[in-house]
Amino acid sequence: MASPLPGIHHITAFASDVQRNTDFYTDVLGLRLVKVTVNFDDHSLYHTYFGDWQGTPGSLITFFPVPGALPGRRGGGEAAVTQYATGKGMIGAWQDRLRGAGLEVKDPISRFGDLVLSFEDPDGLSLEIVETAIPDKRAGWAGGPLDPEMSLRGFYGVTLSSLRTDASLALLIEGMGFTEVDRNDERIRLQAEGAEFAGYADLLLDSQPFRSQSAGSVHHVAWRTPDDLRQRFWRERLSFRGIQATQVMDRCYFKSIYFREPGGILYEIATDQPGFAIDEPIESLGGSLKLPAWVEAKRPEIVKGLSRFRSSSGSVFP
Repeated sequence: MASPLPGIHHITAFASDVQRNTDFYTDVLGLRLVKVTVNFDDHSLYHTYFGDWQGTPGSLITFFPVPGALPGRRGGGEAAVTQYATGKGMIGAWQDRLRGAGLEVKDPISRFGDLVLSFEDPDGLSLEIVETAIPDKRAGWAGGPLDPEMSLRGFYGVTLSSLRTDASLALLIEGMGFTEVDRNDERIRLQAEGAEFAGYADLLLDSQPFRSQSAGSVHHVAWRTPDDLRQRFWRERLSFRGIQATQVMDRCYFKSIYFREPGGILYEIATDQPGFAIDEPIESLGGSLKLPAWVEAKRPEIVKGLSRFRSSSGSVFP
C-alpha cells in the first residue's frame, strides 16, 4: 500500500474517577502521565494521557474521566481489550504485582505463541499484558516505579468486537492495508502494514450485541499516520469506499480524522507530529494543565469545573 497505517497511535477510554485512574496507570502499571488537558469537545472534562517517557505513538492510553460515571456494558461496536507488551520472562512478575494490588488476575494463557495475562482496571476496562515470543525492542519508562525489564513497552495490539464481523474484516484488509497472520476458533489476527510495534488487531469472530459506553469502555482506537499529507490520502481513500470521515481536527499534539467503521467501532487516524513536547519540555511532561490556545482565555472558568487530583510526581491539578 502506498501509505500504510503503521499501527496504533493511541486508545481513548472512559473512566469514573480521575484520581483513581491516574493512580492505577502510573503507580500500578508504571506508565508516565505525559499530558493533562481537557476534552476539546467538552471543556468540563479532563483528557489525560499515559504512555512512555515522551508519549511515543503506540504507547498512549488516554482517558475522559467522567465523575461518577456508571460502568459501561460490553458488546459489539467497540474495542474489547487493550493489549500491552512487556519484557521477556516478565509475565509471572506482572501476575504477582497485579494480585498484590488487589486485582483479580487470570492465570496466563498461550495465544498464537505468546503468553497473555488478562485483568481489568478499576473501572472494568479489559486489559492484557503480552509476553511476546519475539522480544519487543522498545524501552519502557525507566523513571517510573518498575524496573526497565518489567516495564510496559507500549501497546501490543487491540481486540475488536464488531456488530458486523465480515464487513469489519473487509475494511481492515481491503481498505486499511492489514494482513491476516493467524486465526483460531475465537479470533482472526491481523497486522498493520509496516508496523514495527503496536500493530496487531484481533477481530473476534462472533458478532456481539450493541454495547453501552461509559466508564470502563473504549471510546475510540486511533491509528497512526506520519503526517498531514498522508492523513489526507486516508480521508480520500475512505471516501472512495463510501466511508465519510470528519474534517481534520487540530488536537494540538496531533491532527485527527474520525470515522465509524461498518461494525460500529469508532476509529481515528492521527498524525505522529507534532508530539507532546510543543508546550512543555519532555523532562516535565504532564506537570501542569495545558489548554489549547483557542480556549486559554477561558482558563479561570474551565478550572472551576474540574475535579482536583494529584499526580505521582506531586503535581496538583487543576
